[in-house]
This record gives sequence, C-alpha cells and structure tokens, in this order.
Amino acid sequence: MSFITGQVTTSTGAVPQISTIWSNRDVLDTIKVRWSVGRMNYKVEPGIYAVGTPDENSNVFVTANFKLSFDHLRRALEGMNAWVLVLDTKGINVWCAAGKGTFSTKELIRQIDRVGLKNIVNHHKIIVPQLGAVGVSAHEVRQITGFSVIYGPVRADDIPAFIRAGMKATKEMRAVKFSFWDRLKLIPVELANGAYYLILIPALFIILSGLYPKGYSIDLAFHDGLRSVFILIVTYLTGCAVTPALLPWIPFRRFSLKGLLTGWLAALLLMYFHVLGQQTLEIISWFLMMGSLSSFLAMTFTGTSTFTSLSGVQKEMKTAVPVQIGMAGLGVIGWILAKFIVL
Repeated sequence: MSFITGQVTTSTGAVPQISTIWSNRDVLDTIKVRWSVGRMNYKVEPGIYAVGTPDENSNVFVTANFKLSFDHLRRALEGMNAWVLVLDTKGINVWCAAGKGTFSTKELIRQIDRVGLKNIVNHHKIIVPQLGAVGVSAHEVRQITGFSVIYGPVRADDIPAFIRAGMKATKEMRAVKFSFWDRLKLIPVELANGAYYLILIPALFIILSGLYPKGYSIDLAFHDGLRSVFILIVTYLTGCAVTPALLPWIPFRRFSLKGLLTGWLAALLLMYFHVLGQQTLEIISWFLMMGSLSSFLAMTFTGTSTFTSLSGVQKEMKTAVPVQIGMAGLGVIGWILAKFIVL
C-alpha cells in the first residue's frame, strides 16, 4: 500500500506508519471512486496506524475503513504525531456506517481491545468524528474500556484548529454543511449509478421509434430514435445533476417535487426549440415521461443529502413512486399512440 511509509515500534508490536500526503495513485483512485468505480471495495485494513512518530501521549483519532474517509483524516493530520484507529465498517464511510450500525459502540470497543490500545497510550481519550456520534455510546465505551470519547469536528480539515483549541469545537465546526461544492462532488456517483439504464432505456426507445402507421421504418428509428435519446439524456442530467446542484434554491421540500419541477422546466425548454415533436399528444407524453424520470432520479439523491431523514424518505417514496410509475406509463403509451396518428 503506497500510503504506508514505515513502521513505529510499540509495546504491542510494530504499527504501520502512514503518509499524510496523497500520492498520484491516491488522487486517481479518489477520482475513480467518485465515479463509483470500485467504490464497494475501496477500503483499508482495520486496526491501528501511526502518523509521524507518535508516543504514549499522542492523540488517538478514530475513523472508518472506507479509504476516502481514511485518506481525508490522514491528510488533515499533517505535521502531527498521532494514532489512527480504523474500525471495520465494511468499506462504508463514517456517517453512513454509523446509521447502518457498523461504525458502532461494539466495533469501537472491539478494536480498542484487539489492537491493545491501553498498552500503546497512557491516557484514556479517543477522538471520534462527530458524524459517527449516532453510532457510538460514549458512556458504554468508557464503562467497558476505560476510554473517554471526545467528539471531534464534522470535517477532518478542522482537526488542527480543534486540537489547538484544546479539543473544543466551535459552533462552526459542529455545523453539518452541504454546500454547492459538496453536492457537485456527489453528482458523479449519481450519474454512474444509473449508467446501465442510460444504455438500455434509450436502446428501447430507438427500437420503438421506428413504428409508424404502415409498419416499421429503419430511417425513422434512426432519426426519431436519436431525438428520443437526446431528450432522455437531458432528463437524466436534469434529475441526477441539475436538481442536486441547485437543491436549496428549488421550491418544495420533497425531492420528488423538486425533480418534477426541474424536469418540466427542461421539457419547456426543449418544447420551445421544437425538440419534443409537433403533435400535442407526443409533447404531453414527453412532459409526463420527463417529469416522472427527473422526479425519481432526484428522489434517489435523498440518501446522499443532509436535508432528509430515513422516515421522511420512506414516507415520500410510498406516495411518490406510484405516481411516478403512473406518469411514466401513461407517457410511454401516449408516445407510442402518437406514432400511429396521422396529421
């Protein structure tokens, strides 16, 4: 592993020493995982790691074994001497793992015992990321291991300031932000997750585009099919990229309604440039399909957003999904029927 640069000897044995500087490979792998390439297997071995040359008085920082979480932490510790305790979260980031129960009290206690942390440091403090707080019971950890849990800042970048302030987090450090840049970084994953549908559905529309009252036309399948593919791509980008990027500024609380609105705005724009066709039935059908698809894609972003809760997402899906399916079904039927209407 390129991030391991040596080892530090402790009373429990040798501990891998890690770099705080990202290599070109780390940068490339980060770009790949942002596009969901190898994302489910992007992890490091759980256990204890050393940053710099830590001793028995050095701070202990806890993180998940999702490598991107691990990488951001080690980079934030540049210039420090510290220990990094990595929990086995099955390759899931801190926040999601805390919600799923893998970044947990039980796992933290297990790793403290497994690596022999009591024999590595002479203090009894560990710094847990704030986003992992929902999964960790501080009083249970202290009762069983003797280690006090200190909740660090939301962002790893704030750790140096947090340490300088005597491990006291400011209100700003405790705030969970979801900025425009944060949302942009998540959009590639959303785009990549639906890549298979982006191939199969347009292919089906190309085939169906050849239908007309006298039978089937290859030329029509090519020309109308390409137009349909373009509309579908615009819809896909609207739901997966435009809606998440503009999330706070789009009216409505429900993501499904946000996506529906942006989908219909995109449809209006395409209609203005006569891309949706000339027949009223075909135009209405595209409005139904674009609205439903954009609405569904926007709703899938709820699992990534800080704006929603699990119960809220479940409630929204129960009401939105049947409507989305109904709109899409009517849209497809209307679109096909429009091909057999002679003006």
